[in-house]
Amino acid sequence: MIKPAIPSNEKERLEALRSYNILYSKKEEEYDQITELVAHITDMPVSLISLVDQDEVWFKSAHGLDITSSSRDVSFCSYALGVEENFLILENLKEHPDFYEHPYVIAKKNPIHFYAGFCLLDSNGYALGTLCVIDHKPNQISEKQITALKVLAKQVVMLIELNKRNRELHAIQKELKEKNDDLKDFAGRVSHDMKMPLANMIITADILKAKFDDQIDPEAMKYLDYLKDSAFSLSDYIAGMLSHYESDSIAEQNEEEFDLNHLLEEIVELLNIDNQCDINFPEISFELSCNRAALEQIFLNLIGNSLKYNDKETIVINIDCEKENGCYHFTITDNGIGIPADKMDSIFQLFSTVGNLDRQGRKGNGIGLSTVKKLVEKLGGTISVESQLGEGTSFHFSIKGN
Repeated sequence: MIKPAIPSNEKERLEALRSYNILYSKKEEEYDQITELVAHITDMPVSLISLVDQDEVWFKSAHGLDITSSSRDVSFCSYALGVEENFLILENLKEHPDFYEHPYVIAKKNPIHFYAGFCLLDSNGYALGTLCVIDHKPNQISEKQITALKVLAKQVVMLIELNKRNRELHAIQKELKEKNDDLKDFAGRVSHDMKMPLANMIITADILKAKFDDQIDPEAMKYLDYLKDSAFSLSDYIAGMLSHYESDSIAEQNEEEFDLNHLLEEIVELLNIDNQCDINFPEISFELSCNRAALEQIFLNLIGNSLKYNDKETIVINIDCEKENGCYHFTITDNGIGIPADKMDSIFQLFSTVGNLDRQGRKGNGIGLSTVKKLVEKLGGTISVESQLGEGTSFHFSIKGN
């Protein structure tokens, strides 16, 4: 009996095999289905998917034979790896001059008298193992069956490579999640730590103006106003960042039943509106069943924008709601300054700003609408906008409900 030949690229082949992390892995239905199909196609009792390691041949799937591994020195799959054609067919091992004394051929129970093995070649050309069929008596295999087994061997390799890519993607996803969680934690800590100093700056500026009003010249007073406005802008930016990073946890909160108009009344109270403003609620107050906290955050942002970006003496905001096909559809329309046409496609992108100043002369930070879109999509909905410069803006969004 001759010994199996060792491939010339054995070192690289073994590295490739082990990179797939498939050796000694649990049984999987996808592989078992292939060996069952191979046995059916060839009408042979045994079909195996083998992986040839340094000293052992391990079987990922074994149909018709109770076996998990074999010594590489005697496994016919090891012989297949040394064949240039990348497949080995032995029709009558009992009469083959190299194998008639092979221990598997002369075995009293379930001897191997026919073997056909097709190499599992990965995308780099390394033979990982074989897809093979075995019979306990001499047999033959047709050209059609050979073609079918070559195709199925490629399918086995595709499964192996796909599983490797999936593991790599899961590892990358896990790493990104960890980094994102770290970033959220960092942003949250920094934002909270900055809130108090900013509040102190605003209060200090007011104290200086009040206490030394008759001693500070107009130029210095202007600088104090700049300082206060800058502190307010940075405070708004921090609040927006916190809201954006906390939106994921908000979107995961449980659904609850509540009255829409009661929610809107609470939001108006929270906004503490100090301008002449008419806010018109839906004529019918819907009983909603959805994520209340997320919807509140959406309305706070959109109504807040309608208040801030408005140059009319009387601000008008109309809010409508309809329920259709298991979704709540909302529209918020205002008579504000509007959005330029060339900015319509980018307003939902994080840090994207229109460039307009609000009623207090401050520029937006481009966080609020990005947070709104993120929340709407987390709730299974969509959002769109229509606007006319100088006339107003309408936001249309939907969320899934019960």
